Amino acid sequence: MKRDQTPRTYDRSKGGAGANRSGGPRRSKGYGNRRVGRAVPSEFAPPKTITPALPAVESFADLAMPARLLATLGHEGVTVPFPIQAATLPNSLAGRDVLGRGRTGSGKTLAFGLALLARTAGRRAEPRQPLALVLVPTRELAQQVADALTPYARSVRLRLTTVVGGMSIGRQAGALRAGVEVVVATPGRLKDLIDRGDCRLDDVGTTVLDEADQMADMGFMPQVTALLDLVRPDGQRMLFSATLDRNVDLLVRRYLTDPVVHSVDPSAGAVTTMEHHVLHVHDADKHRTTTEIAARDGRVIMFLDTKHAVDRLTKHLLSNGVRAAALHGGKSQPQRTRTLAQFKSGHVTVLVATNVAARGIHVDNLDLVVNVDPPSDHKDYLHRGGRTARAGESGRVVTLVTPDQRRGVSRLMASAGITPRIAQVSSGEAELSRITGAQDPSGVPVVITAPDVERPRGASSSSRGRRSRRGHTGRGRLVGETARRGTQRRSGFGSAA
Repeated sequence: MKRDQTPRTYDRSKGGAGANRSGGPRRSKGYGNRRVGRAVPSEFAPPKTITPALPAVESFADLAMPARLLATLGHEGVTVPFPIQAATLPNSLAGRDVLGRGRTGSGKTLAFGLALLARTAGRRAEPRQPLALVLVPTRELAQQVADALTPYARSVRLRLTTVVGGMSIGRQAGALRAGVEVVVATPGRLKDLIDRGDCRLDDVGTTVLDEADQMADMGFMPQVTALLDLVRPDGQRMLFSATLDRNVDLLVRRYLTDPVVHSVDPSAGAVTTMEHHVLHVHDADKHRTTTEIAARDGRVIMFLDTKHAVDRLTKHLLSNGVRAAALHGGKSQPQRTRTLAQFKSGHVTVLVATNVAARGIHVDNLDLVVNVDPPSDHKDYLHRGGRTARAGESGRVVTLVTPDQRRGVSRLMASAGITPRIAQVSSGEAELSRITGAQDPSGVPVVITAPDVERPRGASSSSRGRRSRRGHTGRGRLVGETARRGTQRRSGFGSAA
């Protein structure tokens, strides 16, 4: 066997192998400490590669991949590999473990996905026993990965299914019982299906952890390590993340053997197409400033700390003529999927969200992200900002800062390696408009309804997701969008959870 270990059983009473060994306190479900600029662990030194890595390639044609995968790359318009793909694919296709660091939008999904599919192609899974596994922290990222890999999986006749919470566990169990080669899953739902006897990981030969740092931050480490202990111990492991800190060190040391280490964009400041702005605002003017930014031409994602604050701001924007929709963990999965489709199609122009949207959401031509509430630490800032300036596009990240938040935000920016442009702004001023495109809202209340999308019978969830991205929209009709009530906090949009 590749590793000096034997398969271990999943002990629910202990919370899974490796429980409570992540090296520090976990965040709560609500993303923990709300203080801005709190201390964060420094990044650890990645392991040294013992076996020299294979050289990077300049073209996908230089890779030992099935012809059908190469043809599908061309069909999908993917012609030149991104740096992280060019560096890691020669090694992952050869079966090497990989530790890859790259910011969102750097091409990580195809970097691990093409290798996973190429190494699984030609095999057929037994019922309940998948052959390859991708673990991700959120439902949105799971769907994003599944959508990206589905055309390639089909080209080599591999069955792929998504296993996430908030959706029918019966349907997911049925897919696993029928047999699938590739599973893209969140840890909690996959654990539930294993406990039910609907899935076994004994045959999983390739395992990927995407956004491993967020899984650690969200308290998934016991579940992740328990699941990793169930896959084939001699299998291949690939770990990809936008940041690599001490929370991920356990996974690297325990589960990666002589990995090829590759890093892209080692600091946030290296993204030359992204501008960072800190806008100092007065408490009394923050509400109006936020509204004017939301009323800009073009789409924008606005991040707030809590579900209550998101709902309150969304209701306010709708009443002022801004086509806004809320996205947070309190929404059902169908609601979240519909909201994202509306935002991607342009039916909704402002996505008001908690950190649930900070990873795994890719929207073309999104040029502005606004932190209405500053994030709690530099990693949250990175992942919120990563929704814009993707794959060479340009974008701006704007953080609204009240006087009592200035010191904390300064520490946060320093931790992120960013020197932002700082300006004092007020609503109605030309400087605010120059930076963000802010303008007066129409003041005419609007309502948002689900677009009318004609769906062929038997369409899969992944194919529906692709159709949504192609711009199918419907006409607006009356809807009820009820905002949650909350005690008004200083930002003016809600209360702490």
